[in-house]
Amino acid sequence: MHLDEPLSDKEFTELDQFLLSDRCADDGMTMDSLHGYLTALVIGPEEVLMAEWLPLVWGSFAEEGPKFKNEKEAQRITGLIARYMNEVAITFEVAPKEFEPLFCEREWEERTLLDGDGWAWGFWEGMNLRAEAWEPIWSSNIAELVRPIYLLGADEVEEEEAALTEDPVKRSKLAIEMEAAIPEIRKFWLPHRKSAVAQVQRDAPKVGRNDPCPCGSGKKYKKCCGADQAE
Repeated sequence: MHLDEPLSDKEFTELDQFLLSDRCADDGMTMDSLHGYLTALVIGPEEVLMAEWLPLVWGSFAEEGPKFKNEKEAQRITGLIARYMNEVAITFEVAPKEFEPLFCEREWEERTLLDGDGWAWGFWEGMNLRAEAWEPIWSSNIAELVRPIYLLGADEVEEEEAALTEDPVKRSKLAIEMEAAIPEIRKFWLPHRKSAVAQVQRDAPKVGRNDPCPCGSGKKYKKCCGADQAE
């Protein structure tokens, strides 16, 4: 299965059921929070490698991971998550106006309202993975647009802000505002987004010519990858 293929309905249900199963932690992400999390990673200021962001999907099982039946299942589920993320990325690249957050719905006083709490929490977790890099947005001209994500997604808000989320109608309104903010947030970071490869290259210590080559060949750097540079 190619990475750029969107999840079929059957695959979506398969991943949904796994995340809700007792083999995952109770505080792990579900499909809506995972969608918010992946969206933040896709449109945020820095690309984050899967090895870093995937453990947070599992909540309190972050260190040991969920209880996969075997290695084949582990590869299957992580592959579905990778494609789920790629689906978000491709939508923004090819048809950004068609992007829709995966909100739940709730019935309240004979009305159907949007429930964006889980999605917002996931997005907030994605932001916190690179909190320092996200910092400039809070002093930008779109800071107010980001506020609904904070109000619905943060574990704690200021006491005076609690009134803004005290009932489902207000929370549904914030979800609508949050959806409208996503294109602006993406537009804000697009010219500045840093690739994970560039970050690794920038942060990696310089390799000495007589040091073992980091490619793992067992040769000295000057006799291996460093030979090209010498030439």
